[in-house]
Amino acid sequence: MIRLDSVDLIFNSGLPNEMTALKNINLSVEKNELTLLRGASGSGKSSIFSLIAGLVKPSRGDVIIDGKSIAKIPDSFAALMRRDKLGVIFQKFNLIHDLSVYDNITLPLIPSAKTTSEIRLSAEKILTDLTLTNKINTAVRYLSGGEQQRVAIARALINQPKIILADEPTANLDQALIESFLHIIHDLKAKGITILLASHDPRFSELEWVDQVIDIAHGEIQ
Repeated sequence: MIRLDSVDLIFNSGLPNEMTALKNINLSVEKNELTLLRGASGSGKSSIFSLIAGLVKPSRGDVIIDGKSIAKIPDSFAALMRRDKLGVIFQKFNLIHDLSVYDNITLPLIPSAKTTSEIRLSAEKILTDLTLTNKINTAVRYLSGGEQQRVAIARALINQPKIILADEPTANLDQALIESFLHIIHDLKAKGITILLASHDPRFSELEWVDQVIDIAHGEIQ
């Protein structure tokens, strides 16, 4: 489902400020696995996510998503790949606070082949699953932290992705919200979604339903 083969990521190559973000990364995540990428801030976790999402291209090696190499595809094709296969849950949610819950979660479907009514049905189903139906027309700025978290998860799920990337998703949450997030992630895995979760929170590595834990430090897998 996800594979990185001998990947290096170098920024400003050949310049005085050259920086190696990742070195010789070999990573494999199978379908329906939950993989924990564990490492301190600045270790390279977000760089790996950027490669998988097609936001940056490797300096060396290959990135394969769902059987297809994305290492050299044009940015326009990478955007289509993200729309069709990936859902991303950001650390700080990255919601647009002046827009409604509905508008926030349906943004990834623009442009889309779906009709307006199909998009509405998809949004209503996800919001029902996440107990947010009564907030569908509410501006995000008026939601609690837990509600905003669920909106961020709904946005990641709106395109029915095969893969979820969650980058430090509990960094800004209290204990109750962390427990809620863990239940949601467990349910998503049970539905067959492949999940790659980056965190240095020790609670994740103690979960029995995490399939593999990969440690990364200084841009290298340990």
